[in-house]
Amino acid sequence: MQDYVRAVVESLKNEVRKAIVGQDTTIDQVIVALLTEGHALIEGVPGTAKTLLVKVLARAIGSHFGRIQFTPDLMPADVTGTNIFNMATSTFTLRQGPIFTDLLLADEINRTPPKTQAALLEAMEERQVTIDGELHKLSPLFTVLATQNPIEYEGTYPLPEAQLDRFMLKILVDYPGEAEERQVVANWNAGFNARRLEDIDIRPVQDPVAVLECRARVRQVTVEEGVQAYLVSIVRATRSAINISWGASPRAAVALLLCSKAIAAMRGRGFVTPDDVKEVAKPVLRHRIVLRSEAEIEGRTPDQVLDEVISGIEVPR
Repeated sequence: MQDYVRAVVESLKNEVRKAIVGQDTTIDQVIVALLTEGHALIEGVPGTAKTLLVKVLARAIGSHFGRIQFTPDLMPADVTGTNIFNMATSTFTLRQGPIFTDLLLADEINRTPPKTQAALLEAMEERQVTIDGELHKLSPLFTVLATQNPIEYEGTYPLPEAQLDRFMLKILVDYPGEAEERQVVANWNAGFNARRLEDIDIRPVQDPVAVLECRARVRQVTVEEGVQAYLVSIVRATRSAINISWGASPRAAVALLLCSKAIAAMRGRGFVTPDDVKEVAKPVLRHRIVLRSEAEIEGRTPDQVLDEVISGIEVPR
């Protein structure tokens, strides 16, 4: 049953690799968000192909793609759309915003004020938007892939906890290895140009319905009671960890369950193992915990603290 999911995912990754060098872990995590009907916050320094990855992924699944470049003067209506009065017919017509798409790239999301960031909340949670009191449904494929820069804070607005919690995963993009960076340079020297994706032979792996089918099969993956207890124990342990002032919520436990099922399906299995839980624990939890000030002063990172938490939980046999 799960061989179908693995085949679709491998085909998808092969298409993405035509434009993206390395970053297999990042690609896997973005696909996990897609298969769990979740959203992902992608964080990395400028120039690490965050935006390119999202654009190529949209082409690879054959979906509609929208992009919002978040700026300090962006208004909520610029995201959702607004009703325009038609003088000829004396009626209002909805001018849809970029949110009416399948894959939405929210580029540099932390550069816009909280009121505009909040315009995404209803869409991310319920896949619908309300404009002038009227409800509008979004695409079943609707997925937000937001990017932000971790090294520049001037003129930015950090995402509030409620907004962060709407993201299924927080994905960290690091610098490529030396061999990968040499390959990037070689590709550009050979004529590759990320600004002209239409010149790259990126073929949609299947109809976008394939993604919906994969989602249905991910939901069928089984999670034994012992593994369920294991992932719940990890989440609960974040609430009493010495270096964490605020731990993860029950929503985090559900996210960890769903992402573990997606990883298992991507590996061709119909059941979740503790290793699946460990693989996605940090991307699921790193943005849902708040470190104590003492830990931050000592230079501890959320991932380091989570490693300590996870290592202290007994693994079911």
